Amino acid sequence: MKPARTKTPRKPLVKKGSQTSLKDPVGVYCRVRPLSFPDQECCIEVINNTTVQLHTPEGYRLNRNGDYKETQYSFKQVFGTHTTQKELFDVVANPLVDDLIHGKNGLLFTYGVTGSGKTYTMTGSPGEGGLLPRCLDMIFNSIGSFQAKRYVFKSNDRNSMDIQCEVDALLERQKREAMPNPKTPSSKRQVDPEFADMINVQDFCKAEEVDEDSVYGVFVSYIEIYNNYIYDLLEEVPFDPIRPKPPQSKLLREDKNHNMYVAGCTEVEVKSTEEAFEVFWRGQKKRRIANTHLNRESSRSHSVFNIKLVQAPLDADGDNVLQEKEQITISQLSLVDLAGSERTNRTKAEGNRLREAGNINQSLMTLRTCMEVLRENQMCGTNKMVPYRDSKLTHLFKNYFDGEGKVRMIVCVNPKAEDYEESLQVMRFAEVTQEVEVARPVDKAICGLTPGRRYRNQVRGGPVGDEPLVTEVVLQSFPPLPSCEILDVNDEQTLPRLIEALEKRHHLRQMMIDEFNKQSITFKALLQEFDNTVLNKENYIQGKLNEKEKVISGQKLEIERLEKKNKTLEYKIEILEKTTTIYEEDKRNLQQELETQNQKLQRQFSDKRRLEARLQGMVTETTMKWEKECERRVAAKQLEMQNKLWVKDEKLKQLKAIVTEPKPEKPERPSRERDREKVTPRSVSPSPVPNVPPIRLRHRRSRSAGDRWVDHKPASNVQTETVMQPHVPHAITVSVANEKALAKCEKYMLTHQELASDGEIETKLIKGDVYKTRGGGQSVQFTEIETLKQESPTGRKRRSSTAAPAQPDGTESEWTDIETRAQEAMN
Repeated sequence: MKPARTKTPRKPLVKKGSQTSLKDPVGVYCRVRPLSFPDQECCIEVINNTTVQLHTPEGYRLNRNGDYKETQYSFKQVFGTHTTQKELFDVVANPLVDDLIHGKNGLLFTYGVTGSGKTYTMTGSPGEGGLLPRCLDMIFNSIGSFQAKRYVFKSNDRNSMDIQCEVDALLERQKREAMPNPKTPSSKRQVDPEFADMINVQDFCKAEEVDEDSVYGVFVSYIEIYNNYIYDLLEEVPFDPIRPKPPQSKLLREDKNHNMYVAGCTEVEVKSTEEAFEVFWRGQKKRRIANTHLNRESSRSHSVFNIKLVQAPLDADGDNVLQEKEQITISQLSLVDLAGSERTNRTKAEGNRLREAGNINQSLMTLRTCMEVLRENQMCGTNKMVPYRDSKLTHLFKNYFDGEGKVRMIVCVNPKAEDYEESLQVMRFAEVTQEVEVARPVDKAICGLTPGRRYRNQVRGGPVGDEPLVTEVVLQSFPPLPSCEILDVNDEQTLPRLIEALEKRHHLRQMMIDEFNKQSITFKALLQEFDNTVLNKENYIQGKLNEKEKVISGQKLEIERLEKKNKTLEYKIEILEKTTTIYEEDKRNLQQELETQNQKLQRQFSDKRRLEARLQGMVTETTMKWEKECERRVAAKQLEMQNKLWVKDEKLKQLKAIVTEPKPEKPERPSRERDREKVTPRSVSPSPVPNVPPIRLRHRRSRSAGDRWVDHKPASNVQTETVMQPHVPHAITVSVANEKALAKCEKYMLTHQELASDGEIETKLIKGDVYKTRGGGQSVQFTEIETLKQESPTGRKRRSSTAAPAQPDGTESEWTDIETRAQEAMN
């Protein structure tokens, strides 16, 4: 099969915010909550600020045959039972908020079994605010004086922001304020006393090096993932008492930067910590919680509170927001409160609670699978697909694990002995997670405007009513006018004093005009000199620009030349890759053909060897057969000649008796003592005559005398009492053929017995060669068969080939059977 055409691989697309060279591991922290009762059995012990130890509780050891096991787990930092919310925030969440203000994303989620303190860690309690209100407080402490006016930033449905001018924003504010029930909470309203203690953070915290030449806007959203469906907790649904409308689930979408977001999710612009937490609290009341056997208020869904910070630079004058959408920087901090993993046999869940627990455990299992695949890809260099899409939770945050921001996880554990098994699974998941590395996000690009624009504009313009005008200063330097009131007609002092004061003022004005003209001339000269200097600098800069343009044009030509050369080299590389592919295919075909020919030659060599062995066996068998046949024929011929001689001798003796004896009596068979002495007793099978020397049979030496044999004798065989018994040296005797015995030997012999046509037992020795197969087994190829047969001598009776002559009295001659005669001689 011809391989598909391959192209030169292009450079991988580097996503925004990703950096392949620098990676940071996922920061995993552990927080141990205090026991509910002092006398409860504890199974978790804090060793130091980075290590905890789990030991098997007493009840668990009784059920597990008394096994005691201690396991230690390490974290980036461990927070004990006496850790405050402030200490936890400073270590875990403070760096994430600082990155958020500087344009970087962050993900913080709490993980643990139900009742381990996840919601307390994230939200807090009255008087002890959690991570969420402290993050909001730090954000508004840092950007409080640099916030843009409401509705200058406006969110759209494409996971981005639009900029409105001051006039449009003012019209939008007036429109919203004119509505009877404004959806946006106002910062002027009184704080709800239900959560006032949670956001009353006494510790002031602020980010360092905030960009003062930008304006900021804060948008929050709140969603929950319930039974693998996403619901907007801030969505305003019109109340219908007759037919209440259930909440609609939301869908996940991907924006132009390949970031995942919830389509149609409500984003609320907030201007203070109180306003933001009021929005959170409004959504918190809609979150699904239920009473289980382990927790009175158990979260039945995963909640995600997103804080989106929008940042845009001021224009060159430092007065208004730069109306360029490309200059907007959007960063996001996601605070996730995961639902607790739980076992249904402990929570006693039924119905909807059971289905909720199954979906919770399934989403957490998908999160664990994604972490394991990420770790395997990074440690082993594999490229397995991470199953983000198996759960809405992992699909929503897949960008963070692909390098879009820092990831932090707080593992909350309950040290009571009843949660030992669940805590053990949580620790193992944390151990896997902190081995996953996430690409470090890069710093945001600088807009290129002059820094310090905001405060420089304030100094240059300044408030109008704070400093006196120039005309007021000039008027104050003139001498005061005297009183001009004339009460008497004969008053001659008032007008002269007024004229004198006016003349002084005129003289002073003339002097100031002359001084102003001189300074104007001087200033014009300075301006002319400055213009000449600027013109010279412009000419110089223009010359430099021309030189730079020439250099740039030369570099462009060089770039074009290099691009053409690059295309030529890519074309050559493509041709070489095609040629290499063709050669590799030819090489594989030739190797396959060579292997096929080698196998064919090996089979032919094996067939030839088996054929030679078979022919050699046939030649040997034929030779032995003909040798036996010749011996049999010689013995038969000798016996036949002896019978003929005996018949002739009998005839002569009968003739002699007839001649010598006078009485015609019936002749008796003469005694043949002499013959008996000469004739030796016969065995069951006929033996040769005494005067013929016995033929010595040649013993054929086995061709495989050095080989090992498998002597297969079935248990059903009958033991024969023959003189000739098969004997094979170096043999392994088995009753059933097995692969182990065949692997140790080169030859195989099967002893087979069957009943012949004359009723005697016939034994066959079936021989064969053992070969190894390609699959690693053994096979037997049979080459020859030897037959051993036992016969009874009384079963063969023959008559003499030549009939005896008739007796004189007409009676027939006696039987001349050789075997009968041999029996008489033995008697």
